[in-house]
Amino acid sequence: MNDSGKMSLEGMRALLAAAAPVEFAGQRREETYSWVERTLREQDYMQLGRAEKGLVRQYLGKMTGLSRAQVTRLVSSYREKGQVKAQPYQRHRFAARYTTADIELLAYVDRMHGGLSGPATRRILERECCAYGQAVFERLAGISVAQIYRFRKTAAYRKRNSTYQPTRPTPVSIGERRRPDPRGRPGYLRVDTVHQGDQQGQKGLYHINAVDEVTQWQVVGAAPQIAEAFLIPVLEDLLDQFPFRIHGFHSDNGSEFINHTVARLLNKLLIAQTKSRPRHSNDNGLVESKNGAVIRKHIGWGHIASQHAEAVGQFHREFLNPYLNFHRPCGIPEIVRTAKGKLKRVYRRWATPWEILRHRPGCAGFLRPELSIATLDAQAAAQTDTEAARDLQEAKRQLWIKIRRRSA
Repeated sequence: MNDSGKMSLEGMRALLAAAAPVEFAGQRREETYSWVERTLREQDYMQLGRAEKGLVRQYLGKMTGLSRAQVTRLVSSYREKGQVKAQPYQRHRFAARYTTADIELLAYVDRMHGGLSGPATRRILERECCAYGQAVFERLAGISVAQIYRFRKTAAYRKRNSTYQPTRPTPVSIGERRRPDPRGRPGYLRVDTVHQGDQQGQKGLYHINAVDEVTQWQVVGAAPQIAEAFLIPVLEDLLDQFPFRIHGFHSDNGSEFINHTVARLLNKLLIAQTKSRPRHSNDNGLVESKNGAVIRKHIGWGHIASQHAEAVGQFHREFLNPYLNFHRPCGIPEIVRTAKGKLKRVYRRWATPWEILRHRPGCAGFLRPELSIATLDAQAAAQTDTEAARDLQEAKRQLWIKIRRRSA
């Protein structure tokens, strides 16, 4: 509608009577307020009588679609300020009790005291003001513990007291963190433990698995616990069962091997101790593969109480270890480069650990002084592979009978 011309009071009255069933609504608030202000000014609203003012208000409400209360507020704004303008939005904010200087002072106190707990810091701030008369701490003296923690999360606090401390690993001087490099020489062992399960809160025994990296000569033992008092005799027995001199002892970072007692044993035997590197999960992969392919396959996953460790260790020593080293073929890895340039392990040759050791150049020089090639050849030829496997299965059956009888 075009109402650029001045509307008389009679025209307003006639329009209101004619458009009674019709409702109007303004589109934009700025345009509506501007039209209300112009209309009030044209009608010289302040000089009108009571009845005429009521008529103008009805007219404004009809044309804008505003409620009676809204029209009253707009008219009041015109009467007080001479114009009708929308009030800018003002968010309600609580009065700031603490200033930026207080946050900086809190950051300074935390930096000096090393970041104490909230209650301790609050007590320090209180003492600074009350006990030592530091006026600058007047506002912080009554701060709450929760407010201290809120300030510590703010950007202003972190900007002045941001400390970065990387993870500090516990320094352990036992063992060198590197991958062994046997350079084709036997005598570099990979060692790991295999737990034989828990049952009703009772710990099972532990298998100690040691594998030579070059020849895959494997010796397995059993210990009731992995405490030092039980582990050291088993380790000494394992090392004595290898036919060659031991030069290296590699394990993961478990405390059963990374301790001063094992370190003293290896130092006495002049054996270098190494441990796996972080983010190199394959450093001890050889013995871990033997854990599943040998120990779990022959012994299984079931619970075996620690009281049977001596019987299981005797079975390993008399039957399992000879079978593994003289009668069980192992795949000999050969590293080849694919067409895409990647290194890949292929297994074209299979041989027992004794055959691998037997065909190493200078084999006799690696053996212990009390052993010879003829002695080990005679031990390997004493039984066929199948006869050794048959004796192993029979000894295993007798072992399970003994364990069940003792458990009963």
